[in-house]
Amino acid sequence: MSQRETPRDPSSFTSVGNAEAVSQADSGKELPGHIAALLQRQARDDQGRPADSAGVPWEDRDLSGAGNPLHTFDGDDGLASPAVREARERLLAGELDEAGFVNALSGQRLFVPVLAELAEEAAPAHSPTGESSGPVGDKQADITLISITSRDGRQTMPVFTSVEALTAWHGQARPVAAEAERIMLAAMAEGAELAVLDPGAEFTFVLRRPALQALAQAARWVPSYRDPELAEALGGILDLCPGVAQLQIQPGDGVSSATADGRSVAGGGSGPELSIGVVLVPGADGVDARLALASVQAALADVGLLRERADSVQVKLVR
Repeated sequence: MSQRETPRDPSSFTSVGNAEAVSQADSGKELPGHIAALLQRQARDDQGRPADSAGVPWEDRDLSGAGNPLHTFDGDDGLASPAVREARERLLAGELDEAGFVNALSGQRLFVPVLAELAEEAAPAHSPTGESSGPVGDKQADITLISITSRDGRQTMPVFTSVEALTAWHGQARPVAAEAERIMLAAMAEGAELAVLDPGAEFTFVLRRPALQALAQAARWVPSYRDPELAEALGGILDLCPGVAQLQIQPGDGVSSATADGRSVAGGGSGPELSIGVVLVPGADGVDARLALASVQAALADVGLLRERADSVQVKLVR
C-alpha cells in the first residue's frame, strides 16, 4: 500500500477550493497498524474495488439520501452531525468559545480522505514452453491516506464533517468514517501536529496539537491561555528573571480565525496559541528590557508543562 499524499500548495488547508495532490506511491510497504485499524471497516466488492460495508463500490457513487450506508455507520447520510452543526453555528455566532467547539467534537463521526489507486496486475504463470499456464492475477487497489502541510511546514491531517465537504476539497478522494477519537489517534501516530477541519470550506477550523491530543484521549481540552496549572508553573520562573514584575497570559495572536467572507471567529487559528506578556519593574530601561526578555525566554525552555500544553508561544514586552 502507498504512503500518504501531500498537496503542492503548502497553504492549501486555509484556502478555498480543491486541493491538488501529488502521489508518492510505495507499493512495497504496508500501511502502519494504526492506519490499517482506521481503515479496517472499509470493505471491497467482488472485483477488489473499495466498497462500503454492504459491498457496494464507492466508484461513481451518490452518497446522498437514504439507503447509502457509510461503512459501519449504517443509514448515515454523510452530512455533518447535528451536534457538530449546532456547535459550529454557535461558534460563528459568538455564543461558544473554541474550547467549547473542540470539546463538542468528542465522540462525533467525522471523515478522513483516502485515495484508491489501481495497483499493477499480477503476472500470469508460464509453462517451460513460454505459454501462459494460469490466469492473470487479481487487480488490487492501493489505499493512500492524504495529508497536507501547513504554512509553517507542519504535517497536518485533513478532517471533514461531511462527505460533501470532503469531495468538494478533493474530487477523487473517498471518505472513511470514524469517531473523532480514532481519527486523532491516527493523526498523532502519523506524526501530524495539526488537524484541520473542513479545509477549503466556508469555515475552516484548525485543531492545534494540545486540542488534537485531548480529543485522541477522549479528554476535555483546556486552552493553554486558560490553564490554571500552567499559569502557576509560569509564575514559578519569576525568581529566575531579574527585572520582571509579572507575566501576563493571554490568547496568542493566532488563536482567532476567519470565514471565507471575512467574518472573525474567536478560535480555530493555527497559532501562536499562547501570548506571554513580560511586565517590567518600575524604572527599567532599554537594556533592562532586553535582559528581562532574554531571561524569560531562557527560563521558559525548562518549563515542561509549557511544552506539553501550549502549541506555540509568543513572548511580548508589556509597557
